[in-house]
Amino acid sequence: MSTTYVQLLFTLEPVQPTSEILMAELAQIGFESFVELEHGLEAYIPQTDFKEESLQEVTLLRNPEFSIEYTTNTIAPKNWNEVWESDFKPIVVDNRCAVRADFHEPITADYELIITPKMSFGTGHHQTTYMMLKHVLDLELEGASVLDMGCGTGVLAILAIKKGARSADAIDIEPWCFENTQENALLNACKAIQAYEGDARLLIGKKYDVIIANINKNVLLHDIPTYASCLNAKGTLLLSGFYAADIEDIKRVCTSVQLGYTSHLEREHWVAVKFTKQ
Repeated sequence: MSTTYVQLLFTLEPVQPTSEILMAELAQIGFESFVELEHGLEAYIPQTDFKEESLQEVTLLRNPEFSIEYTTNTIAPKNWNEVWESDFKPIVVDNRCAVRADFHEPITADYELIITPKMSFGTGHHQTTYMMLKHVLDLELEGASVLDMGCGTGVLAILAIKKGARSADAIDIEPWCFENTQENALLNACKAIQAYEGDARLLIGKKYDVIIANINKNVLLHDIPTYASCLNAKGTLLLSGFYAADIEDIKRVCTSVQLGYTSHLEREHWVAVKFTKQ
């Protein structure tokens, strides 16, 4: 269905971490998709959901440490799925895992994931998702219980199940991510995935062998103690959504809750870090 969208075009100084924080805050007030630019950010929200006064809830816009300017545009109705389909190209990770849409030709790989992301994050094209796929590929998951936190499309939970995990919970705060994960789990015949809409408050009383969280630095710093409490002994925690310069801040919080640093991957300044519960 064609929908009229409002586009906010932001010019940011510095671009990072401003863009990362701004996306997180805008998502909280209903913005559905984002395009990171060299000097800023594009953010989109359905016109029917946009209220200019809601921007007052975005605290970053009032922070004097950042220079943020924006313009507002109305985008004529278009078939956003067709736009996405024209842009989305299949990817292959380490010649082991292929991520494609259902309209692409099959790809021979150890694990073939079929993803229809719509407005959700997580096709493997972003550096963080790509690295998390690499991490998951290297894990022994047979019979493991897995949590995919900030699941987006559910692509990481799907790979975990295809690698032999017995169950995977997939949680995202955004309703379209929750719905998209359900669709993609069905598309990949992953009945052992249970999707939930919400945040870390849903984790009370839960236990996992592996926790995957690809979100952003501020959310991770807040929620790492919760992840640690839900992780079984010798369990694995994979974290991404932040830059190499942020690793020490992440390590500091992890160390305080008995999570030991194991290794990390780096791709265009983004990192994905592996910790083990001691």
